Amino acid sequence: MKLNFLNFLFVTALFSGPLLAQDGVVDINKSAALERLIELKKEVNKSNNLIRIQIYSGPRSGAEKALVSFRSLFMNYPSEMKYETPNYKIWVGKFRTKIEADRTLIKIKKEYPNAFLFTPKQS
Repeated sequence: MKLNFLNFLFVTALFSGPLLAQDGVVDINKSAALERLIELKKEVNKSNNLIRIQIYSGPRSGAEKALVSFRSLFMNYPSEMKYETPNYKIWVGKFRTKIEADRTLIKIKKEYPNAFLFTPKQS
C-alpha cells in the first residue's frame, strides 16, 4: 500500500506542473496619442538641452585662431563659431549629460583655462 501511495504522489507531482503553468502572454494597450507624445518627447530631447563648452569670446580674428587651434588639438569634438553681438564665440561639443560635459571640460581647460559649460538658448 505504501508503494502505491508513493507512486501516486510521484505521478501526481510529475503531471501537475503543466496544469498549473501560465502562458506568460501580456497584452499592452496604448493609444496612438500616447505613442505620438513619446515620439515628440524623444525629438525634443535630441535637439534641446544639449550642454556646450565655450572656449572663446571676442573679436573675429581671435575666434578664427581659437577655432583652428581647437580643431587641431581636439579633432573628436564638433566646434563652431557663433556671432552674438558684439563678440564671436567658439562653442564646442554637444553633450547630453552634465557628467560627460564635465569630463570633457577638464581636458579642454588644460589648453583653454577660461572654458566653461553652458546650455544655449533655443531660438
